[in-house]
Amino acid sequence: MSRSFAFATLLACLAVPAAGQEYPAKPVRIIVGFPPGGGSDIIARLVAQKLSGLLGQPVVVENRPGASANIAAELVARSAADGYTLLFGNSSLSISPAVFRKLNYDPVRDLVPISMASSYPFALTAHPSLPVRSVKELVALAKAKPDALAYASAGAGTMSHMAMELLRLRTGGVRIQHLPYKGAAPASVSLISGETQIAFLVMPVAAVQVKAGKLRGLAVAAPERSAAAPEMPTMKEAGVAGHEAVQWNGYFAPTRTPRPVLDRLHRDIAKTVHLADVKQKFEAQGATPSGNTPAEFAAFFHVETEKWADVARKSGTRLD
Repeated sequence: MSRSFAFATLLACLAVPAAGQEYPAKPVRIIVGFPPGGGSDIIARLVAQKLSGLLGQPVVVENRPGASANIAAELVARSAADGYTLLFGNSSLSISPAVFRKLNYDPVRDLVPISMASSYPFALTAHPSLPVRSVKELVALAKAKPDALAYASAGAGTMSHMAMELLRLRTGGVRIQHLPYKGAAPASVSLISGETQIAFLVMPVAAVQVKAGKLRGLAVAAPERSAAAPEMPTMKEAGVAGHEAVQWNGYFAPTRTPRPVLDRLHRDIAKTVHLADVKQKFEAQGATPSGNTPAEFAAFFHVETEKWADVARKSGTRLD
C-alpha cells in the first residue's frame, strides 16, 4: 500500500464518526519513547499534569525508551483502541519508515494523530573545547580531519541523527563519527562531558546549556532565530542553505479509536497547551504550542514523512 493511499485512507477515517462512549472512565497512559529528562519527556509531563484536570482522570506518563522510540510506538499501536493508551510521539515517527528495514508496525496504518503539542527547532551545538565558533569552522575542521570528530544523537534514526545527515548532504558529505544514545538526555550528557564533540540538540535543552557556558551554540536549524537563544544564527545565516530540522511532538492513538474519543482528547489537549502558564513554560524553552486538529496533524505528518524519506534515500541511511 502506497503512503499516499494510506494517508488518504487516514483522512477518510478521521472524517467518519465512530460510536460514542463514556470517556474517560479510568486513568489514561501516555507512553513516551525516550528516557526521562529529554525534550519530549519534559513536554509530555508538563501537559499531562494539566490534562489530568480537564479529563477528570489521572494521566500517567510512562517511559519506554529504545529503538528510536519504535518500542513505545509499537506498544501503543498494538493496544486497545479505546483512548486509554496513547503515544506521545515525536519527529522520529516520520523518519522510521524510511530508515528501518523492518518495523513491526506502520505509523500511518496503525496510529492516528490526535494533536500536536508543540514544536521547537534543533540547534547545532559543540563542546567548548572544540576549536570552532561557527558552522563554517566546524565543516572546515571535519573536512581536514575526516572521522576525527564524533557527534551524539538520541538514537539511530532519530531527528538528531537525520539532522546531521542533512548537514552532511548540504556540506559535501563531511565525515563525522556517529555515536547513538538511548535518548536525548544521555546524548546531551555525552556532549557536555566531552565524550562527543558536537550534536544537534533540541532548543529546550540547548538554550539552557549554552547560557550556562557548558556548550557552544553554532546555529539553529529553523527559518528564523529562536527567542530562547537570539544570538544564535540560523543555518542559512551560517552558510548552510536548505537545512531545517524541527522537533515536533504530539499525541497518537491506535487506529480505530472512536471519533468522539479523539475529539475529546484533541479539545482538552488544545486547551492545555494554550493555558497561560503552560504556554509561558513552553516559550521559555523555545517551544511553540500547537494544539492543531487531527486532520491538520495528519497532513503535517505526511509532509514530514516524505521529507525525511528523501533525506534517508539521498544519504543512504538504512538501519536493521
